[in-house]
Amino acid sequence: MLKQTAVLAMTVAVMSNALAAEETNSLGLSLSGTAALTTDYRFRGLSQTQNDPAVQATFTVSHDSGVYLGVFGSNVHFGDDSPHLELSPYLGYSTELNFSDTLKPVLDISYTRFNYPGWSDWAWNEFSVKLSFADVIINHDSLLTSINYGDDYAGFAGDEWNFSLGYVVPIADTGFGLVTGLGYTSIDQTGALADASADDYIDWKVGISYDLKSLAGLTAELAAVGTNIDTDGLARVTKRGVDTGAVFTLSKSF
Repeated sequence: MLKQTAVLAMTVAVMSNALAAEETNSLGLSLSGTAALTTDYRFRGLSQTQNDPAVQATFTVSHDSGVYLGVFGSNVHFGDDSPHLELSPYLGYSTELNFSDTLKPVLDISYTRFNYPGWSDWAWNEFSVKLSFADVIINHDSLLTSINYGDDYAGFAGDEWNFSLGYVVPIADTGFGLVTGLGYTSIDQTGALADASADDYIDWKVGISYDLKSLAGLTAELAAVGTNIDTDGLARVTKRGVDTGAVFTLSKSF
């Protein structure tokens, strides 16, 4: 599955570069994508690969109206007899809200289908509302808030609510930046989390990013990611998937 996802990542790069060269402005369309290598695919603090590396790709088609659609792909591993590939399509709308000359947050409303080919019982839907702000404290920083609602979380756990807050700020003109995030997730039914008796948890992220200016679009990030899930009595591999750990990610945008 790593090989399949790597092919997807390379396809994103080739298609994005090729299509960007076409005269698509008359249709109001633009194409973008990212390809990434990460030491651990963490989703809201939880490892989706049992702490193994992941190859990931995202491909998005956007219209001048603010409507966009795309797909995210990554290898995954939740244990024996479980999916090994995630292909999650999404559809959304993004627009700038002109409250004032200085306050112009971006509103983003989207739908994502978390999909695992060959494992339809694992699939679930999520609806998101995001509000992002630029230049909040200093120039070029950004603040992202989001509310996410999922039905049939992980394919069996009922309704899911997630509230998250993220802040990214550059460190002078060094190319480095501080990356932080905090989230809270609540689900209807127990059994979906590593701590089978829990139905909610907090996740966090603190890290440093570096923009490799000599290679446009290439970014490296090293972050500590974790949760407050109780790990007493858990197997080592399960404990590592929710405990605080270091995650290194190298990504290229197109």
